[in-house]
Amino acid sequence: MNNTTTNLKIYQKYLELIYYSNDIVRKYPKCENFSLVKEIKNSLYIGLRNLMYAIKSFQKQDKLKYLNELDINLNLLKVQTRLSYKYRYITIQNYETWSSLITDICNMLGAWISSCLKR
Repeated sequence: MNNTTTNLKIYQKYLELIYYSNDIVRKYPKCENFSLVKEIKNSLYIGLRNLMYAIKSFQKQDKLKYLNELDINLNLLKVQTRLSYKYRYITIQNYETWSSLITDICNMLGAWISSCLKR
């Protein structure tokens, strides 16, 4: 599989994550709109920006920088998802689906970072 196909798959999967996350956070209590919901959305959209920069970067060092920043955002999102479950804003099914989406992207990202390091 070439890099363009891989980039497209991770991008599509990331958009799926955004759609799912936005549907979920709409159900959070209003008191969380300016705290946890805002942080989740920030993590998502900063991650999307890093993904787009990585896809467009030609220099390996630049690409790796953006991929590592995306990895940090995904790790933040994992913590925010756990907090959401702990505070009972989401069900166990929501938590499992959300975590699964994040894990899939993390796995794709790990493979992409490895391929960059091999070149």
